[in-house]
This record gives sequence, C-alpha cells and structure tokens, in this order.
Amino acid sequence: MSLPPCLDRREFLGNSTLLAVGALLATACGDGQLGGAITDPGSLAATVVKLADYPALAAAGGIARLSGTRTPIAVVRQSSTQFRAFSMVCPHEGTVIGVNGTGFLCPNHEARFSGSGQWLGGQRTTNLREFTVTTDLTAGTITIAN
Repeated sequence: MSLPPCLDRREFLGNSTLLAVGALLATACGDGQLGGAITDPGSLAATVVKLADYPALAAAGGIARLSGTRTPIAVVRQSSTQFRAFSMVCPHEGTVIGVNGTGFLCPNHEARFSGSGQWLGGQRTTNLREFTVTTDLTAGTITIAN
C-alpha cells in the first residue's frame, strides 16, 4: 500500500495562503444579495403624479411603481378616492423590493408585505415606510411627500 505524497513546507504555506486569500475575497464581495442596499432618504421632495400615466392605478387594488423618483416608490389605489404610497426599500437590509400580486416581496430575504405596507411574513422586519398622499381627482393627480 502506498501513501499519498506529502506536501513540503513551501507547498503547504502556498496553498494555505491561497485558501486564506480566497476566503477573504469571498467575504468581501457581499452577502449574496441581489442588488445593493439603498438608504431611504430622510426627506422626500413633494412629487406630483399624473394618474393617467399609470394605468394600474385606474382601479382599486392597483399598484404602480413610479418612474423617475430618487427613492423607489410604489403607489397603491386603496379605493376610488384613496391612494397610499410606500418606499420600495426593504426595511430589513435596504434591498429594493418588487410588486408581487396585490403586495410586495423582498427578493433577497423573502419578506412579504401587503398592499397596505404591513409585514406579512418571511424575514422578520417592520412595515414599509409610508409617505403622505394628497389626492386631487379633479386634476387627476396625487402629490406624495413625507
């Protein structure tokens, strides 16, 4: 029976160094999240939204992600006259969440939120950050602010 060849000291140190550098790089490259973390701004400038630009908001229960905003925002039409706006930044680690049916889902930690921003399950976190919405149905607009 023959034994496998032994590593000499130089080979052992070289291989050990490569493994250590590899482990360091693996931990330095993030936590495996999809996308990077986003920090919610402390304040949001008033944003006027023309409802006709978002067909999903034509009926109660519709959800639309706004375009052109610094902070990712979703608007939910709760009823014929009531709208709510939420930050689409997951309160757990700052990942941008997506619209999922009648609510929201974090793609990284599977935290689920209702269309009213309430945490429903998955990774334990808080409810979504909500913004103030002022509705002007005559003009066909809503204004979103802190």
